Amino acid sequence: MVNVLGRGARWLLVAALPFMACPLIAPAADPVAGRNKAQVCAACHGTSGNSANPAVPSLAGQPAQFIATQLIMFREGNRKDPQMSPATANMTNTDIDDLAAYFSAQPLAPSARNTAPARAAAGRRLSEQYHCVSCHGTALKGQQHIPRLAGQQFEYLRTQLRGFKAGTRFDMDGNMTSAVQALPDTDVEILADYLAGMK
Repeated sequence: MVNVLGRGARWLLVAALPFMACPLIAPAADPVAGRNKAQVCAACHGTSGNSANPAVPSLAGQPAQFIATQLIMFREGNRKDPQMSPATANMTNTDIDDLAAYFSAQPLAPSARNTAPARAAAGRRLSEQYHCVSCHGTALKGQQHIPRLAGQQFEYLRTQLRGFKAGTRFDMDGNMTSAVQALPDTDVEILADYLAGMK
């Protein structure tokens, strides 16, 4: 084999290899920039991501990876919504990361829903029976790309569960659609009531 690199060029190539093998490090998300960008979100999702609208989810306290993933899904058209689709259409990855960092750092306001004790006990049993805790965590506060359910808006939770059951709600890996197929409509109500009432 003919050596086409001179000695100096070989040393330069060897010195550059570690930098070529390492991916570029993305800049850290900026929650302060996210707060400024989130002002437009407050109209629907509430101040600091605490929604007062039963049909709109609270974003406060959601895992950052979950928020970022959902914003990308809306932007790319995998999830569709009359408000969210146009709102995310021109978001950059930096915008998404900043928003996710901001909302995930906000405390979720205590739920105002008072679930009856018997219904809460039934909901807790359903969350175990249908393995909600396996993915959403033992306290159902979410993790990584999986959302927090505890303290979320009742109407929003019920709508999402019904959508997964009907196959009309985007489901990236199919786990939710599969998990709720055997869930009767009466249990959807009980489970959503339990989750929404969690403090």
